[in-house]
Amino acid sequence: MQESTSQKQKLTFPVEGMTCASCVLRVEKALKKVDGVANASVNLATEKATLEFDPARTSLDMLQAAVANSGYTLQVPATIDEENLAGTDREAQKRLDAHQRLKQELILSAALTVPIMALSMASMTGWFMAWSPLSMDSVNRILLILATPVMFISGRRFFRGFWATAKHFTADMNTLVAVGTGSAYVYSMLAVLFPDLVSTDDSVPHVYFDTSATIITLILLGRLLESQAKNKTTDAIKRLVGLQPRTARVYRGGAEEDIPIADVLVYDIVHIRPGEKVPVDGTITKGFTTVDESMITGESLPVEKNVGDTVIGGTINKNGSIELRATAVGKQTVLAQIVRLVEEAQGSKAPIQTLADKIASVFVPIVIGIALVTFVLWLAVGGSSFTHALVNFIAVLIIACPCALGLATPTAIMVGTGVGATNGILIRNAESLERAHSITTVVFDKTGTLTEGEPVVTDVLTFLPFDRATVLERAASVETKSEHPLADAIVAHTRARGIPILEAESFHSLAGMGTTGIVDGSAVAVGNKQLMREHAVGLDEHESVIARIAQEGKTPVFVALNGSLACIIAIADPIKDTAKVAVKTLHDMGIEVVMVTGDDERTAKAIAAQAGVDRVVAGVLPDQKAGYISKLQEEGKSVAMVGDGINDAPALAQADVGIAIGSGTDIAIETADITLMKSDLNGVPQAIKLSMRSVATIKQNLFWAFIYNIIGIPLAALGMLNPMVAAAAMAFSSVSVVGNSLRLKRFKV
Repeated sequence: MQESTSQKQKLTFPVEGMTCASCVLRVEKALKKVDGVANASVNLATEKATLEFDPARTSLDMLQAAVANSGYTLQVPATIDEENLAGTDREAQKRLDAHQRLKQELILSAALTVPIMALSMASMTGWFMAWSPLSMDSVNRILLILATPVMFISGRRFFRGFWATAKHFTADMNTLVAVGTGSAYVYSMLAVLFPDLVSTDDSVPHVYFDTSATIITLILLGRLLESQAKNKTTDAIKRLVGLQPRTARVYRGGAEEDIPIADVLVYDIVHIRPGEKVPVDGTITKGFTTVDESMITGESLPVEKNVGDTVIGGTINKNGSIELRATAVGKQTVLAQIVRLVEEAQGSKAPIQTLADKIASVFVPIVIGIALVTFVLWLAVGGSSFTHALVNFIAVLIIACPCALGLATPTAIMVGTGVGATNGILIRNAESLERAHSITTVVFDKTGTLTEGEPVVTDVLTFLPFDRATVLERAASVETKSEHPLADAIVAHTRARGIPILEAESFHSLAGMGTTGIVDGSAVAVGNKQLMREHAVGLDEHESVIARIAQEGKTPVFVALNGSLACIIAIADPIKDTAKVAVKTLHDMGIEVVMVTGDDERTAKAIAAQAGVDRVVAGVLPDQKAGYISKLQEEGKSVAMVGDGINDAPALAQADVGIAIGSGTDIAIETADITLMKSDLNGVPQAIKLSMRSVATIKQNLFWAFIYNIIGIPLAALGMLNPMVAAAAMAFSSVSVVGNSLRLKRFKV
């Protein structure tokens, strides 16, 4: 995946060989040391590294070499421009292959460990040794033969990982497992092959092949369960990728033909029959249908589509045959961009993980130190035998594997962002997901956010000596060049009455005030009170009319011709059906709701009253919206800004969390931390609730990961924890953390 800026590239690559939180820190440090790397974030759950670097100062080969030198492998694709969806398919296949290898290793390990355990336990009973033709020495030799494949075939991944880190004088989870099981195996092997080395009398030394084999088997079992659970955390990505059809039916050379989706070009005419998936983004050129967009927007009801309407690739054409002109293909489609956004969010790192990372960076060396101290104290101070001290040494190493610590945060982030994506709530990164849970104030833009954004003209009040047709003609001729929804309403109203629209001789847009221009020799100004004041147009004698319009919840738009007020156009923009419910839900959550708008204060208050908003800030210019957000933040409030237009972008960027309505402009969506793919405002409290649930899950995971080690390590050091029990507990801790994260999938929006 690639996201280019003027100087930097942002790339995400798989990393092989990571097993715990300390691995993550090592890879991150290696990447950050490379010249030209501005930032690097490594995720254990996704097993990927996201890095931002200057290609003029470094290269992919340098990055790959840096990771290799730290003992891991950075998987660089053949080309940077590989398609997102195809790349995701390949990664899914790699995960499946790795899962199958792990399963095969577990089966072999379990098949050998069961007889090892049975024979070990039986040999401890008098009746077995009484009737068995085998001597204890023979039993131990059989155990050695059975345990060796477990150690060096099923368990080789741990020893390979140990050697890779040892070469760089570092340590990770593999170190703990390899040293722990290896110590038990080597001691037992020496006891079998060279008994005089470990025994001071004529008795047959005790062996621990059952301990080493069982630990390997239990850890592999935990890894397999963890792998299955982690695969479920990527279900959202899998579903999104699965939405794209493999072929498209296009017109080429005057005839229809089915071609691979990768060969579709912008402007191709694509034929889609009822029941088929829409292959690419496009505009309908022929036909009428309804489209199921639930998999993209979360909207349960099919949406009617006619000629001129846009459709999104991956949605389902329900009941009409249509033709569309492709407007976006490949990585430019909405679906591909959603996949990229979700993948980046799942691979990002939440601020709450900082503590876990700091602990992980020193965790393994400290554990090895504790294990050595445990061994020495039991041997020298406790007066225990070598074997008893060794068992406690192994138990400390095994119980302390920091897998759960590394999985606590990223698995919850993966599931939380995935749940959001499948419900039309796109969360840009882990930081945004975390910040949203602490929101205390939500600020809504008015037009197009709280309201429908499709206002209509309700009244046209003209003043002598001007006539209505001339005023509308002049106003619409200027407004036709504006992108503001109020301008669209004036133009639509004028056209509906058959009044011609002329070509403006000049045009100027004044953000937050209106537009001016020259039409047929007349100076035209169309906008709000501020614009009229700028042009010295008096409004005092019309205050009663303006007040009445505002009290009715309508917006007064003033039209001045050659410096004189010619007309007041009243425009109504009804609030969205979901506005009241969304505002009430936010109130129930204890969140203050504010509306900011450039509209007249009385009009704004009328709309606010309908929606149930707490506070209204009217007459605000675009740059002042960001200033107002800043003022709220200075008061100690955590602020979310909800908007949909270009003029909302600065405020979205200033807010602690910017929430863009998906029906809004691309720049608003690009600036926002959270994007709602549909215009349903209930998505705002839903996004905040999802954040609250996700952060709560992260805290639960971190608590259990920490408490597990805080309790487990002392128990192991005190000799109260058998190494096999420690292995089972360690495996369970990782699975339980991932399982707890998966509970987020039950979150209902």
